[in-house]
Amino acid sequence: MIDRQVISRSYFTRDKIAQHHINSFDDFIELGLQKIIDEQTVIETDVPGLLVRLGRIRVDTPKVREADGSLEELYPTEARLRNITYAAPIFLEMTLIQGDIEKEPEEVAVGLMPIMVGSTACNLSKLSDAQMVKLGEDPADPGGYFIVSGSERVIITLEDLAPNKIFAEYDERYGGRIEVAKVFSQRRGYKALVMVERGRDSILEVSFPSVSGRINYIMLVRALGLVTDQDIVQSVSDDPEVIKFMLENIEEAEDFPQDAEELLEPYHLRIQESAMKRLGEKVAAGQATEYQAKRSNYVVDRYLLPHLNDPLLSEEETRLVKAHFLGRMAEACFKLALRKRGEDDKDHYGNKRLKLAGDLMEDLFRVSFSRLTRDIKYQLERADMRNRELNVLTAVRADVLTERLTHPLATGNWVGGRTGVSQLLDRTDYMAMLSHLRRVISPLSRAQPHFEARDLHPTQWGRICPSETPEGPNCGLVKNFAQQVELSTALEDETTVLSTLEELGYTPIGRIGREVVSEVEADDRS
Repeated sequence: MIDRQVISRSYFTRDKIAQHHINSFDDFIELGLQKIIDEQTVIETDVPGLLVRLGRIRVDTPKVREADGSLEELYPTEARLRNITYAAPIFLEMTLIQGDIEKEPEEVAVGLMPIMVGSTACNLSKLSDAQMVKLGEDPADPGGYFIVSGSERVIITLEDLAPNKIFAEYDERYGGRIEVAKVFSQRRGYKALVMVERGRDSILEVSFPSVSGRINYIMLVRALGLVTDQDIVQSVSDDPEVIKFMLENIEEAEDFPQDAEELLEPYHLRIQESAMKRLGEKVAAGQATEYQAKRSNYVVDRYLLPHLNDPLLSEEETRLVKAHFLGRMAEACFKLALRKRGEDDKDHYGNKRLKLAGDLMEDLFRVSFSRLTRDIKYQLERADMRNRELNVLTAVRADVLTERLTHPLATGNWVGGRTGVSQLLDRTDYMAMLSHLRRVISPLSRAQPHFEARDLHPTQWGRICPSETPEGPNCGLVKNFAQQVELSTALEDETTVLSTLEELGYTPIGRIGREVVSEVEADDRS
């Protein structure tokens, strides 16, 4: 029988202590940066025909510019002693296009990226232990932190609810208890809270960002393309009890006008356009009809369930997918009311996701790069207005990106209004440093009780240390990883999962037997 101490010693080495942060940062450098560039693709300007096409991005190794202008390799110890930032230059391929003229692609230095000590981009990753000792580095140092202006800063792992997942729960409203299904829809760093609630008389209402108040569920799904009563019911459930609730919603829905002009159109188009018109009156009350139509389409496509916006799907297909997803949320509300399912446990670790250093740096770089592209656009437009020669080398101000990447690391004030994301690494002793590198924080307010969130949950066993948590207001909200925990990463390629499901014969949402609806309607008539 293998001794547990031997296993523990072989596992708990410097290669494992901060490996989760290092792997996450490596993925960000190799994949995350290019993904953000591909989201942008081009930088458009207000000058007709003038734009910049973006290409490959790469990060060099950490360097420092000396007084004589030369670039020298930079190592962590030198950065600490000289009070400088351990950062590497970022190079981006940019092509300037003026009308029909396309210039040669140029690789431009767009800023400096703080580099995590111990990552593949770090200068120490290619050195042996003997070489590290000669340079004054500690071979036993686990890495996993940054050096900003000579200070060691560690990005703390952030624990949050899983995005794009439906949570059903009870809420207090109208002087009683109602059922609510909510989802934190996340896409490209933007997160939108979408809620479907079953209010008085079992009527469903939907709320999402940029829309004041709540919208009738039936009106919204009709605007999204599910126009017939049968399609709406089928998108929710084939449970007879749930269908009865849905028929009540359809009966209570507003009747749509049938003007002479509208009667000339196909039935489904007439109903969908009428529903979209009513939605426009809700989202842009008092505005012109043309603006209401434009605003309602914009709100539905941008703010309603943004994680379902697939560039491979047409606008109509995307809206239908959103309507079916709302059907799943409506089903969760009704089944919670019928006691056919329980509330979702927010403290269950299957409903949590951990944002590591690479994920948080990706959020930061996305916002910072957006600011850089706006500055490049401004510089090109100003140069064109003054009849100067247009050049991407002179249009890029590298300080814009560098400042927006280093300042949050130095202060801990992250994008999205979060504070305390990066902290000064605790070097009181070796164990304090290890503990700090493996810390997990919750975004919940310290001023509120949050009794259940602070309690130990059975699903934390083997993942979170049950005893290491501070006293006082942070108790239970600041935690640490268990000794032998390893973190899995999200699946980037969904095609494998979809092909496997197709082989198993899965049925897409919406294909529900029509006979079930007919039976329920016949029962109601009798």
